[in-house]
Amino acid sequence: MLFSYNQTLHRKDKIYYMIGTLINAGAIIAGSLVGLLLKKGIPQRISDSVQVALGLAVVVVGISGVLQAMVTVGTDGKISTEGTMLLILSLAIGTVIGEALKLEERLTEAGLKLEKRIGGEGFSKGLIAATMLYCVGAMAIVGSLNDGLLGDRTVLLIKSALDGISAVVLTATLGIGVLFSFIPVLLYQGAISIGAGALTGFFTSEVINSVCLVGFALVLCIGINLMKIGKIKTVSMLPSLLVPVVYNLLMMLKTLWL
Repeated sequence: MLFSYNQTLHRKDKIYYMIGTLINAGAIIAGSLVGLLLKKGIPQRISDSVQVALGLAVVVVGISGVLQAMVTVGTDGKISTEGTMLLILSLAIGTVIGEALKLEERLTEAGLKLEKRIGGEGFSKGLIAATMLYCVGAMAIVGSLNDGLLGDRTVLLIKSALDGISAVVLTATLGIGVLFSFIPVLLYQGAISIGAGALTGFFTSEVINSVCLVGFALVLCIGINLMKIGKIKTVSMLPSLLVPVVYNLLMMLKTLWL
């Protein structure tokens, strides 16, 4: 079944779903305050090196999550895998949909248009630039979904470290407007996590596991981008997260029909 209310999965305390996002918002505030004190920010080479190091951590988290979702050990000690074909189909179909809709290009274009309209180097410039950086991208979405569905905040914790470091640099150059970007981050990521958390009581564990399998594969792609090994259009791959849900829905309808 696709939908099956499960009390053990349903957590009523909404603040629980937002812990990762609250930490992320706190990191932005802390980084911005440091940026106001330093003024000149931190050397670019240090920032780049830290980004690569955190990218490696994201890759490890992605691989670990994929293996955890795919690999099972039987009572006889035999190791087996499941969900391989669903993962491949989800990524392929989702990417085709994302590319057809030009999600990556449209999101980038929307960000550039917004920045041009704001213009200047004042409060609004810093606010918009930081908000676009922190909210646009697969890491914010996948991390928030993981927090809401599994209570796993690993991705958001790594994102917090990245956002905190970039907040130092941005605040030093664009001013205090960067600090207030924690508000849209709180609203955006919090809404995703609370929404995902509310669904955990109605989706079966199989559906949640399938979605998380695809999600961790996207996390791996994000890590590759952070390490600057390649440029994967992770935003265009986001529709892949919906494929497991649709697949399980079709399987349920097939069962009912037969």
